[in-house]
Amino acid sequence: MKKKSLVLMGCFLLSNMLARAGETDRFIQSLKASPATAFQTNGAMAPATVKVVRKWNGELCDVRVVNTGSTPVRLKEVVLGAVGKVLAPATPFYAEGFQMLTQTAGTLAQPQTLGNYTDAGHYKIPQPEGYLAVYNLLRLYPAKDAQLLLGYTSSNRFVGKFYLSADTIKAVVDLENLELAPGREFKLEELMVLSGKDGNILLDRFADRIHHFHPRLEFKAPPTGWCSWYCFGPKVTAQNIYDNLDYIKANIPNLRYIQLDDGYQPHMGDWLAVGNSFGGNVQQVLHTIRDKGFEPAIWVAPFICDSNSVIFKEHQDWLVKDKTGKPLRSDLVTFGGWRLKPWYVLDGTHPQVQQHFEQLFRTMRNDWGVTYFKLDANFWGAIHGGVFYDKNATRVEAYRRGMEAIIKGTRDAFILGCNHPLWPSLGLVHGSRSSMDIKRTWSVFERSGRENLYRAWQNGRLWWNDPDCLVLTGNMPDNEFNFHAALIYATGGMLLSGDDLTKITPERLNMLRKAVPPAARAAAFANTDFEVGEVKTAEGKQVVLLNWQTSPKKLTVKLDKPCEILDYWTGKSLGKHSGSFTMEVAGHDGKVLTFK
Repeated sequence: MKKKSLVLMGCFLLSNMLARAGETDRFIQSLKASPATAFQTNGAMAPATVKVVRKWNGELCDVRVVNTGSTPVRLKEVVLGAVGKVLAPATPFYAEGFQMLTQTAGTLAQPQTLGNYTDAGHYKIPQPEGYLAVYNLLRLYPAKDAQLLLGYTSSNRFVGKFYLSADTIKAVVDLENLELAPGREFKLEELMVLSGKDGNILLDRFADRIHHFHPRLEFKAPPTGWCSWYCFGPKVTAQNIYDNLDYIKANIPNLRYIQLDDGYQPHMGDWLAVGNSFGGNVQQVLHTIRDKGFEPAIWVAPFICDSNSVIFKEHQDWLVKDKTGKPLRSDLVTFGGWRLKPWYVLDGTHPQVQQHFEQLFRTMRNDWGVTYFKLDANFWGAIHGGVFYDKNATRVEAYRRGMEAIIKGTRDAFILGCNHPLWPSLGLVHGSRSSMDIKRTWSVFERSGRENLYRAWQNGRLWWNDPDCLVLTGNMPDNEFNFHAALIYATGGMLLSGDDLTKITPERLNMLRKAVPPAARAAAFANTDFEVGEVKTAEGKQVVLLNWQTSPKKLTVKLDKPCEILDYWTGKSLGKHSGSFTMEVAGHDGKVLTFK
């Protein structure tokens, strides 16, 4: 009776404490107080012999699932905790996706997709009815209260995610229906829960904790270069490459990496075979790039193949299988691919696939001279709905094992992840694409711009961000090109030109020259309006001003001390100012200012 009274008293005290706290504190307290529950493959709760051991150490939550019974149990997922009816439905949020092309913002009641390709819709990753599944990182902005950051600090084996509805948030880890044997346990990914007024500080702490589990794959500086795709596409010729190479050497030689994109291969998967591109002489083009003093870079999609490839015809045992034991057609469980589809998937848990990856990239690195690899379609390496060679492996493990083999082959070359499973790539890529493909339209400048800025905190912390190419030629007004250039500069990440530079104007060439080298640090914005961002570089303090609306807008910067303000692109002085500086920025325009 005494024990029951103590429990009731504890519940009463907790209830009073929650009533007095603000939304943010109540959310954290409710999350920690909520029970953790394991679910079986059929959706039923796991038997009582399956224990979820959850240990909170301040802001960190360590979780294990233990089978104390005498029979094996297959587990679908674990709900680490759930919070209902604490945050208002109108609470703004930002969340990551499982794969790189998905990001979500808006409010809990009205989520808005930032990119074009959603995890649930385009990639067909299952989510529970009535909930939106988001992954890896969830940021919440309660009205008139501190911000919340919920994030998984590791991605070694399992996928961490959150289920959102207008009034409920659940923290979940996907166990992929793995069998938990008697007396065994699964160690899950660590959850971190932070709150504070300054979102940039929260992200600093989050990144530091990620480093504990996934030390960054170091590369001294964000690469700069040129990419063939956005001016020539798959019809690029050797002469296109040579013309731009000569122009770059004469006019902007610090664009070091010359990237040959998709199209050189005869089939997806046959990366060393001779295709029609460049007259069947891709190696000669790469060697010419090297001979002229630049770094050869190439596009590869290592985890996929098509049905006409040698890989598919001769090595079907290397492929992820469906439930009948046949090679899994990706279009039956996810997006089937954008060319030469449907794609099939190389199984990263298969030892012979690992050997193949290592040898493939060793050949490209040592014999072809490639020092930069753009790895695309990496999402398929972590495909859901398939059966792996290693029956106890998760899709995260399959992907990570394949990537570890690739790293052995590439040696010191730069690795860029593109269309990749984002968190499973931690510690395995030097660079990470942070937005959808660029196009010369305002709608894409705006949309991809927001994608890049929401992820700008990752730059220099987790990897170098790749905001996709800077494009400065085409039939668009100067103000919109100015906006695009200023935003790309604000990311502080990689800088690749996507233009046929033989056609660039002198004014735009000057802008491109000033964009190189990148700042290597992202501008810090006070909020998700992304209008005024500050960054310290070798040039001094710089401020990026972005006007997203169609009409002119006055933007103000507070000054720590009197200083002269210069237009970064032109060097023109805007005068000496103190206290604050206000500038009217035209609609769809952007500025980069230097404060001296």
